[in-house]
Amino acid sequence: MFWKKMMRNIVIKCNTFLSADYESTLKALYNLQSNAEYLKLSSEKGSTQHHKLKDIEKYLLRIGVTTETLDTLSVIHVAGTKGKGSSCAYTEAILREHGYITGFYSSPHLVTVRERIKINGKSISESLFVEYFWKVHKKLEDTKENEFDMPMYFKFLTLLMFKIFLDLKVDVAIIEVGIGGLYDCTNIIRNPVCVGITSLALDHTSLLGPTLEDIAYQKSGIFKPETVTFSVPQHSRAMRVLEKRAVEQNCTLYTVPPFEEYKWENISPILNMRNSIQQENASLAIQMASTWMASKSNKFSPSLTNVVNTNKNSIRHMDKIAIGLSSCKWPGRMQILESSIGNFYLDGAHTMESIQSCISWFTDLTKESGGKKILIFNTSARRDPMILLKPIKSLQFEKSYFVPNYAGVNCIDDETNRFFLEEQKSQCLKNAAFWGTGSVLADSVSEVLQKIKKDNSQWQATYNNNEKCYVLVTGSLHLIGAVLTVLDPHLTMNTKF
Repeated sequence: MFWKKMMRNIVIKCNTFLSADYESTLKALYNLQSNAEYLKLSSEKGSTQHHKLKDIEKYLLRIGVTTETLDTLSVIHVAGTKGKGSSCAYTEAILREHGYITGFYSSPHLVTVRERIKINGKSISESLFVEYFWKVHKKLEDTKENEFDMPMYFKFLTLLMFKIFLDLKVDVAIIEVGIGGLYDCTNIIRNPVCVGITSLALDHTSLLGPTLEDIAYQKSGIFKPETVTFSVPQHSRAMRVLEKRAVEQNCTLYTVPPFEEYKWENISPILNMRNSIQQENASLAIQMASTWMASKSNKFSPSLTNVVNTNKNSIRHMDKIAIGLSSCKWPGRMQILESSIGNFYLDGAHTMESIQSCISWFTDLTKESGGKKILIFNTSARRDPMILLKPIKSLQFEKSYFVPNYAGVNCIDDETNRFFLEEQKSQCLKNAAFWGTGSVLADSVSEVLQKIKKDNSQWQATYNNNEKCYVLVTGSLHLIGAVLTVLDPHLTMNTKF
């Protein structure tokens, strides 16, 4: 009994220490310059773009990683405007289903920063994050040349990712570009096994350029010599740039086949992917994952759809692809979360093209329903929310809540969202004024969700019905993250709300 009691006390103390240590680690991370501040600096000082890759190379050397060491990492590198996270997630799920040890780097995170670095589909643990954060941080601190010689937030996380993936010896690293491609921190990679380009559209134009051709040029900056490159179908203006850049970089560029061309033998993932955007991203993932696996056996077929039914091995291969696609969980992107008060439709859509896709998706799923439609909306800084709000107004929501990207719950990861609270409140005020009748302002997501819950209870009591709400949450992915912090903090794809 004595030993059991003593061991229980040790566990409690260890957990308490780990929690406090993790909290102090997050505070140290957030003391590095934020992504929003970085975007502001980059747009003001265009020349800093050219030094980013030199900086990341310098920081890697300071933590003991040479470019030759980095070359040993087997990488799938993905850029694009829309769908690059989804394509990476599908690719990772397919490769994991085939038995490979996967590393997956993505941004931004929804609830916790640890989501950005995944091993075998799971966010790294608090203990691993703490261990590697301070290991990397100390080496950088000990070798800095001056007070300001430390990497900013995204650069630091990229260094952390490379160190973890190398030390844990993952079979494959699926790496999503942060912003752009040509000057992105992740573009220190010299010899990826294959490269993917998702749908291109105008976004981050202050950094990447004002035209679709500029965007395509920046994204194709991840093309490398003698590397197989895949793209989803693009606007002809963008595709011309990609094709020209592929020739210049001496890499082979393929356009992925339509999803309906794949031949499924025993299992089909089609029911999980009714949306054309999801299917496009899945086709890109199939091609990248299959190319990577073929490279392990020195076999390559650029058009998997032509060979999938030739033998039993290829049939089993397609079954595993189907299982991987069907089991893939990628929260916040065309996600439906069922709750006691209704369905939440969550989609981080922050460009005109992605908003149109979101509207089509939401309309298709709710057109037969008679329940109330409610909107929760916000955008991040440096975007024009009016362009996104105009088409959304046609959906005729009963109420529209405009709220900062702040959950309003006791969570260390959410605390950083306080930094831009007043700026976002000001934008919410403008959004509500533009929207007009039915608009509601709130200080936090938690406040919004409680209002919706209360209003729905009163509605049901007054009219004696059981109609549920249909709540669309869109705009910033950071808003989606704040909503999930309340509804599903562990990203289980379920909620008890």
